[in-house]
Amino acid sequence: MKTIPFAPLDPSVYRQIVRRALAEDLGWGDVTTEATVPGDTRGCGTIVVKAPCVLAGLDVAAEAFRQLDPAVHITLRLQDGDRSAAGAIAAEVRGAAALMLTAERTALNFLQRLSGVATLSAQFVDAVRGTRARIVDTRKTTPGWRRLEKYAVRCGGGGAG
Repeated sequence: MKTIPFAPLDPSVYRQIVRRALAEDLGWGDVTTEATVPGDTRGCGTIVVKAPCVLAGLDVAAEAFRQLDPAVHITLRLQDGDRSAAGAIAAEVRGAAALMLTAERTALNFLQRLSGVATLSAQFVDAVRGTRARIVDTRKTTPGWRRLEKYAVRCGGGGAG
């Protein structure tokens, strides 16, 4: 694993983004989970890397779980900026099963998109290694996600533009 040459995102950067994403995703609620999982059921789950990548957004994903269940216990096994092989366990989550299932899609949406940005950035960084070229982020970001996507570029080894 590599040393991360940058500070993690301050939670104030992503709390509202996560809150809005959960509200949009949940709308009228999670009827499937509500109908199938008793409210007092405890559960555990793992976030498994499905393809080789550079991770980004683990804290953002964890925030989705925490917003629905402040008592959730999350153990990060990897860090943002780590290059990971398929099959690696990035994180473990333990808490109220229904709340974990409800937060899962939003958490994974953040983690997958930001890891995709970091992975592509790393590919470009690797491609220009040994040259004078430098990979930097852009202001052409997804509306509302600017700081998250710029952070993901740094996770992939790119710089601030």
